[in-house]
Amino acid sequence: MRATSVLIPAAILALAAGQACAQPAAFAEPTPRAAPASATAMKSSFAPVVRRAAPAVVNISAKRVVRQQVDPFWQMFGLGVPQARVAQSLGSGVIVRGDGIVVTNNHVIEGGEEITVALNDRREFAARVLLADPRTDLAVLKIEAPGGERLPMLAMDDSSDTQVGDLVLAIGDPFGVGQTVTNGIVSALNRITDPTGEGGSAYIQTDAAINPGNSGGALIDMDGDLIGVNSFILSRSGQSSGVGFAIPAAVVRRVVETAVGGGRAVVRPWFGARTQSVTSEVARSLGLPVPQGALVADLYPGGPAARAGLRQGDVVLQADGRPVDDAGALNYVIRNRRPGESIVLTVRRASGGPDQTVTLRAEAAPATPPRDERRIAGRNPFDGATVVNLSPAVADEMGLDLFTGSGVIVTAVDAGAARGIGLKRGDLVREVNGVKIGNVRDLLAATSAQVRTWRISIERDGRIQTAVFSG
Repeated sequence: MRATSVLIPAAILALAAGQACAQPAAFAEPTPRAAPASATAMKSSFAPVVRRAAPAVVNISAKRVVRQQVDPFWQMFGLGVPQARVAQSLGSGVIVRGDGIVVTNNHVIEGGEEITVALNDRREFAARVLLADPRTDLAVLKIEAPGGERLPMLAMDDSSDTQVGDLVLAIGDPFGVGQTVTNGIVSALNRITDPTGEGGSAYIQTDAAINPGNSGGALIDMDGDLIGVNSFILSRSGQSSGVGFAIPAAVVRRVVETAVGGGRAVVRPWFGARTQSVTSEVARSLGLPVPQGALVADLYPGGPAARAGLRQGDVVLQADGRPVDDAGALNYVIRNRRPGESIVLTVRRASGGPDQTVTLRAEAAPATPPRDERRIAGRNPFDGATVVNLSPAVADEMGLDLFTGSGVIVTAVDAGAARGIGLKRGDLVREVNGVKIGNVRDLLAATSAQVRTWRISIERDGRIQTAVFSG
């Protein structure tokens, strides 16, 4: 049986209708660890750590109204009107600021119209969403305690001092029946489930049991600090099998900073280059002892990588003095910096010679050309589709290849002929009736023509598809 990735809020329940974040510490050498020196030490309790951390872990309930479908047979006779019902999802969250800033997973509150946060002391508060970021699967909520009361909180430790083998605790409040605490170790760091690393997360892997309803809960170290937000598990049964993943505190901090600062979306710096992980063959050709690093396969003209002096064929070995294991790890480092910060990269040149250092400036992908967002209407195959001009910013937002080129991207298909012919979000419009489409204006002009036959070409998943339609 194949292992699957499982998001872990509690199962959907059908009911009847009705302080500014501190700057991250600079990279430092890992603190030495010591194994328990005696049997007595091994019997030590986690109780002091739990006692400090547990009050900051909360239960989160998100309600939304859904339409319950009726058997089509009865609808043929005009019977059976679809009924509204309330669906509720349950998960966990963590208070990260005393003024009521709560972090959870985006999938816990997604689509929620009424969100309630229940504290460890059983008090409940209505919450509003400050920011929801599907790409990192994080959401930031705000609750208001009476009289400006300072709530218990967990400090975030994003010092990069966590090591494989460290003891950790996973704390959650699933199902609304009380907290659960499980212990384990960090079994891997920088575990990237998306090989491109485009989502911005390189997860902490742990064998601490993360069960249904623990989504958004806290992964803490033995100092009682938050080192990650529990997100999902790999499991054949849907229950914890010792392979759980938490979003690192560095990512959490960036999302919280954005939300508290009034931002509606997290600005992720871009590299401006296509990279790939170093293979054994490439490592041998460059004299590397092991296949490690990110190979620069292509450069975006005028992008941050090109301006930093990187060249095609270079291999990035380190970022700010820390090893770069693969392409995903490099993207993770860059994407979790603030725009304007500098990153020192150690590079092995394809042309040979000693390793060199270059300085990359973190910056947001440019929205050039402008989006010029339009919803297409009329008697044409694109009726009901929303389109924008392709730019580095749009490519980054939609997880597309920066090197696709110019053109027009479909961002939504909500009705009309576009839905009928199977257009999808992410389709790149290449030609309409033999006319190359370079921007939104080109598409508007092409679709305004009074013709009976339409021949359109789109690019989807790197492949050009052409179809002819009448009408």
